Amino acid sequence: MKVGEAFLTRLDKIEARYEELGALLADPNVLQDQEKFRAYSKEHSDLSPICELYSAYKSHKAQFDDCEEMLGGETDPDMRAMLKEEQNELRDAMDKDIADIRVALLPKDPNEDNNVIMEIRAGAGGDEAALFGADLMKMYRHYAELHRWKVEEVSMNFTELGGAKELVFMITGKGAYGKLKFESGVHRVQRVPETESQGRVHTSTVTVAVLPEAPDVDITLNEADIKIDTYRSGGAGGQHVNKTESAIRMTHLPTGIVVECQDERSQMKNREKAMKVLKSRVYDYYQSQAQKEYDDTRRAQVGTGDRSERIRTYNFPQGRVTDHRIGLTLYSLDKFMLGELDEMIDALRLAVQNKLLENID
Repeated sequence: MKVGEAFLTRLDKIEARYEELGALLADPNVLQDQEKFRAYSKEHSDLSPICELYSAYKSHKAQFDDCEEMLGGETDPDMRAMLKEEQNELRDAMDKDIADIRVALLPKDPNEDNNVIMEIRAGAGGDEAALFGADLMKMYRHYAELHRWKVEEVSMNFTELGGAKELVFMITGKGAYGKLKFESGVHRVQRVPETESQGRVHTSTVTVAVLPEAPDVDITLNEADIKIDTYRSGGAGGQHVNKTESAIRMTHLPTGIVVECQDERSQMKNREKAMKVLKSRVYDYYQSQAQKEYDDTRRAQVGTGDRSERIRTYNFPQGRVTDHRIGLTLYSLDKFMLGELDEMIDALRLAVQNKLLENID
């Protein structure tokens, strides 16, 4: 792999900054300033993997140059062959070092390790879309269990057939957003509904939105900007109706964003969950900096629910799932629906990484 001078100069500057930070962290004045110490520690930690890889590259390059120098004065055929073979191995090692460095230099998503708020809504397809929405919820539950993440329901709106008009839930665990952010968009299902007497395949859609949970340090909501209403919650068809007004509806007046939570019997717990979701939605809103940008972002993420828009298709008659963003098809739909999503998600992460790598040098 050819390495440009500008790239190596960039690495030299990073290494110099890393050494400077090491000295700063040992400075008694910095040790007494906790804010500076934390900032320098984080920067030092972020640069550490890059510097370790660069150190390995320089070591392999020095050994390669030594072999080159010895080859200049070596006449024995066997020794020359051995030196050239060693050079080939060192060249491969250097190529790997540079490839790893380029990946380490990629910009980090600041929300990578955050918990997530997931929203599932039935799109085109009526009852079948609602039923598939409930199936997707189960799929994400299984995925969370495989990663030992926690799932908390926020707002569940089921139909009498067991489908879901709208589901809002939280998944708590390190790296949850980094993996699940690829699930945002329109999911299309092709299968024969249980209510279909003639065995015809129907096509329906479900929209999924994935938002990083906003850390408290990132956003503070003014209580005067939030309207809170309480009401009685109940299940599908009016079942399990609470006798007390434990359900919560929060409206953020400046943006008009509305959040409902009726999962818990305790009003206080519903209030806490609703506030987490509201913060995440408002955080997402202001990240876009303008109403139009926000609308475009949401529309790009979940689409309109139209059948022609999709990021992924689940074809049950053929037992396959296809992600249209990267053209990957897996013929293991049964396992996929049981939460075995990592092969697909890893491929999506790699595709994004490769796209970003085009602009690294």
